Amino acid sequence: MLTNKQVIDYHRDGFLVVKDFFSPAEIDLLYQTATDESVVDHAFDLNDQEGKKTKLTLWFTAGDDPFGLMSRCKRMIDSVQSLIGEGEVCHFHSKVMQKEPRVGGAWEWHQDYGYWYKNGFLFPEAMISVMVALTDANKANGCLQVLRGTHKMQRFEHHFAGEQQGADDTFVSEAAKISDLIYCELTAGDVLFFHPNILHRSEANLSEYARWSVISAYNLSYNKPFREKHTSCITPVSVVSDESLLNEKNSKVENADFLRKEQEITLKIEK
Repeated sequence: MLTNKQVIDYHRDGFLVVKDFFSPAEIDLLYQTATDESVVDHAFDLNDQEGKKTKLTLWFTAGDDPFGLMSRCKRMIDSVQSLIGEGEVCHFHSKVMQKEPRVGGAWEWHQDYGYWYKNGFLFPEAMISVMVALTDANKANGCLQVLRGTHKMQRFEHHFAGEQQGADDTFVSEAAKISDLIYCELTAGDVLFFHPNILHRSEANLSEYARWSVISAYNLSYNKPFREKHTSCITPVSVVSDESLLNEKNSKVENADFLRKEQEITLKIEK
């Protein structure tokens, strides 16, 4: 799915936006799934430093529901493979991000590997995050922001900021002096691939429009973590055809290994 130029751009910048990666019909089904009670009932809040709340639902194993088929479809796995290199692609986890109108909270500057390092993953280059826009994302409703090229810097220390963990402010300030700030504005159906060490954040949603997305994280099977109990991250993905998503009529996520908020907070404190 990706051109050589897109692969080069990703490795230079630490992120890549691909327009219209999923069709309107596919996004309609995925949005139905995201707003179904089978997902919403497993959401939990994480407060930012101002007390605003961002809801998320996270699970580990990619199943046969629409989200599982999305994260395992050929176009997705081929694209991930072309960006993180040779090896067996595994699905670490997926999460639905819900920023409700006027009340959706911010995410502090952080690196995904700032968290995953504490799970015991040794090779950040073997990992990647992929955001699928289920609704339009723009400056007004709190789209993702990145500091271009910061994936080439070190992993920064992360500390609690509200109920979240953010990268060390001093290092972020220095990185911001020499890195371009990019607002990753997306239209529903667009996809954002981003490196686990790129600094990124998002502001609160003060608009009248919700910002919904689903983010799938991937890992290569050789990158075996020594502190992570879930085995999805080292289990090679069973790839399905691109057509499988629209052939799925059930918009529920059933029998998923959802993460609970108390587990998330406990894991952060322990590590």
